[in-house]
Amino acid sequence: MNMEELIRRINELARKAKAGGLTEAETKERDVLRQQYIASVRKNLTAQLDNTYIVEPDGTKHKLGHK
Repeated sequence: MNMEELIRRINELARKAKAGGLTEAETKERDVLRQQYIASVRKNLTAQLDNTYIVEPDGTKHKLGHK
């Protein structure tokens, strides 16, 4: 499932939850989809930070390290 489909399905389930409620299976599906979305966002942020460099005033560059 790509990101657009994932977000679309999460939004469908959110609208249904507001309108009348979800079945137990739909609640479980929503929770799994949310976890997939969060994992994807974290992975993308980590990849972006791994390619981030700090440029010092003297012109030297060094990677942004992990804490």
